[in-house]
Amino acid sequence: MMAVFETRQGSSPVILGFPHTGTDVPAAMWERLNDNGRILADTDWHIHHLYDGLLPDVTTVRATFHRYVIDANRDPEGVSLYPGQNTTGLIPGTNFDGVSIWADGEEPTEADIAARLADFYAPYHAALAAEIERVKAIHGIAVLYDCHSIRSDIPFLFEGTLPDFNIGTDSGKTCDPAIQNAAVDVALYADGYTSILNGRFKGGWTTRHYGRPETGVHAIQMELAQSSHLTTEAPPFAYDATKAAKLRTHLKDILTRIEDAALTLAKQTRGSK
Repeated sequence: MMAVFETRQGSSPVILGFPHTGTDVPAAMWERLNDNGRILADTDWHIHHLYDGLLPDVTTVRATFHRYVIDANRDPEGVSLYPGQNTTGLIPGTNFDGVSIWADGEEPTEADIAARLADFYAPYHAALAAEIERVKAIHGIAVLYDCHSIRSDIPFLFEGTLPDFNIGTDSGKTCDPAIQNAAVDVALYADGYTSILNGRFKGGWTTRHYGRPETGVHAIQMELAQSSHLTTEAPPFAYDATKAAKLRTHLKDILTRIEDAALTLAKQTRGSK
């Protein structure tokens, strides 16, 4: 059995989640994908490399399996995050362009969903939950920053071109305003970039599930347009080191400000007791 997640423990109050950078697909599942599915186009390409080393002592939890195996950022009950809008499910039947990814007759069954929830989804979220509790035990607070990227033009999912920085907090429900503002204040004034708060992406299941500010656990999602760090948003989805270097300066600023805000909130919480 493949390792379904990778964890790196740190002492910062910030945890980086990577549910969609994995490209591992077990052989038996790979055989069931069609040629379109085998492109793995909907990967959050290179995002774990983009964030690597930006914040000292940060904790990371990364799923190694691909979202076509099962999507670790969807409601395990299959409830849509965006009712009435096109999206993909717990085990996607199509890619983000609405085109089938499975060979005829090989679409995942209810039994497949149950098995993949147990074998992939549950272990990843158990690891993520454990790190949140560990970090919270150190600081009295934990901030989950969920890292994502997506192609900037996908008519099936949204109209027009996506902004570079898409910050999601479920309309402010999943984190303290200080955490949200730490990200917004950098993204808004990042020269040459566009940004939006709670636009098309308001935070996926991970952000909405774990973000409970009243318990000391805050969550925020950052969805980056892939045009900001890839050479092209088509195969081979190559990492553009020059673009990435520029973007990383702003991401480092965002993470540092979020960490500072978290430590301030932790101090305020201790002082009020």
